[in-house]
Amino acid sequence: MTTRTEQLFAGHGGRMLVTLSVAWATLQLGRFLLPPLLPTIIVDLGMTTLTAGLALGGLQAIYALTQFPSGRLSDRFTRPSLVVPGLVALTGALLVLSVATSVWLFVAATLLFGVGKGLFAVPSRAQLSDLFVEKRGRALGLYAAGTDLGGILAATGGVVVTGGTALVALPGVDLATPSLGWRDPFAPLAVAMALVAVVYAGWNRDPYRLGRTDVGLVATVRRLATTRSQREAMVAFALFYFVVGAWVNFLPTYLTRAKGFAEPVAAGLFAVVFVVGIMVKPVAGLVSDRVPRRAVAAGGLLFGVGALAGVVLAGSVGAVGAAIAVYAVGYKTVFPVADALLLDAAPDENVGGDLGAARAVFIGIGALGPVYMGGLASLASFEAAFVGLGACLVAAAALLLRGLREG
Repeated sequence: MTTRTEQLFAGHGGRMLVTLSVAWATLQLGRFLLPPLLPTIIVDLGMTTLTAGLALGGLQAIYALTQFPSGRLSDRFTRPSLVVPGLVALTGALLVLSVATSVWLFVAATLLFGVGKGLFAVPSRAQLSDLFVEKRGRALGLYAAGTDLGGILAATGGVVVTGGTALVALPGVDLATPSLGWRDPFAPLAVAMALVAVVYAGWNRDPYRLGRTDVGLVATVRRLATTRSQREAMVAFALFYFVVGAWVNFLPTYLTRAKGFAEPVAAGLFAVVFVVGIMVKPVAGLVSDRVPRRAVAAGGLLFGVGALAGVVLAGSVGAVGAAIAVYAVGYKTVFPVADALLLDAAPDENVGGDLGAARAVFIGIGALGPVYMGGLASLASFEAAFVGLGACLVAAAALLLRGLREG
């Protein structure tokens, strides 16, 4: 009997890890282009902050609803049978965004994006879980870092599109008025997504097969909520995703409207979140392979609470940027750890189903985050909304720590 060697950057497993990570980074680049461009989109399409929050919340809601069925179907049939349609849907959504001239087209594109992301997210993670056991935390940390690579590129694109190129003097070039519109980055991204889909299909070794099956939702939910510790972990991560949905979607808008920063500056500060995350996530995954995962996640949540207050209280660009960086260290730690915890507990025959059902709960609650932030910002203030986010982080950390102590 031979022992399988898990190689992160070589062999079939390495190729799949790199390809899926690039696909995740590409879709996250498209997703995270929306927040820095949101102030411009709101003006161009005549939306309110509440309407924008509902549109982005709808993306998250559709993303959440597709998590469980896509994961379950990938268990019963094959992972690529869901991954490829997801990549196709994402390509279509990016194309629609590139021509969206009305609120309705924008909403349709965001909803289709949610479908594609939902079809891709769980089966791709489950495929990596199939390939990596001993190095699961590290593999998921590298995969999750694709979010931050995409975010860095998105924030950079946001700076350029919103006029940040005016910060660089080029002889004979008038940069006072941006030469790009907010729609312009999405067509090239659609082409990139299509190319990634072709590469994945070429390297994939698993067959493509779908059919009819009982998704087993009730049994899956019962298994996920068997003990109080499991139920509390579900609540903790749901609260975390609620905070993420509110924070990520409205950070640039908050910085421009509440802090008074120029849009290019806000987009640049948005990049700080992802620059930190791309370094933190692989390390967090590595640490969680050696230290109890709940402790790592709870520590990250608590680390971010004070920094969140710092973002609100800081006044200068430098101080706000430092507070954002510290906050990102805390909250970026949680993503690979949450996925690894769920995959550790899932039976081999239902890895995708369990992960999909849990993430459906997390992201479904998270879909309320943009609605909460946009609504409360309209009715009261962004500062009032941030107080609620801090309370959610404290409650989530307390629940995870209690589960760790009881375990």
